[in-house]
Amino acid sequence: MNDVIDGLAGIAPGSALDKARDNRPEARKQAQASYDALFAPKDPGTFTLQERFAVAAFVAGLHGREETRDFYKEQLVRTGASPELQVAVASEAFEARTHGPYGHYPVGPLSLENSDGMVHAVGPTARHILGQRLATAFEHTHMLVFHPRDAAPASLQAMLDAGWSTTDVVTLSQLVSFLAFQIRVVAGLKALNARPA
Repeated sequence: MNDVIDGLAGIAPGSALDKARDNRPEARKQAQASYDALFAPKDPGTFTLQERFAVAAFVAGLHGREETRDFYKEQLVRTGASPELQVAVASEAFEARTHGPYGHYPVGPLSLENSDGMVHAVGPTARHILGQRLATAFEHTHMLVFHPRDAAPASLQAMLDAGWSTTDVVTLSQLVSFLAFQIRVVAGLKALNARPA
């Protein structure tokens, strides 16, 4: 798959959508470059490719978009993930799905939009399979996806305590942000692609 978004959205070369994407060549180029930087880096450092695809499969599962969920599950398998890990990732995504965003604003006019919601905690069995490091990453990722207004030092400290470096935490945040973008773009392009000609 040369262009991941094209592949996920089912855009054929030379099609009307392919030509439409060509009208924004820099956006198309940078979207793929972002994917490559996050999922095919020359040096992944201490944030392994298996961890990256596990987080991606978890995020795609949270968003409930079949095409991206299946793609990242497949990429996770390609990293050599055990069947137990694959099941744990899928189960956590299912258990952690909810609606959002939730969170609280500082006291003021926006406080009217405060909303409480599910905070996901990985259970003991899944934590044993995922390991403390990945389990903590899933809990942090759930906060990024559903509680973006509730960012707090305690969540970041939990990541550091679980063995994530500051650089890893930043990369994980970039990965989650990119996926939110990619999943929405693919969903939009698929909707356009499904329209009668």
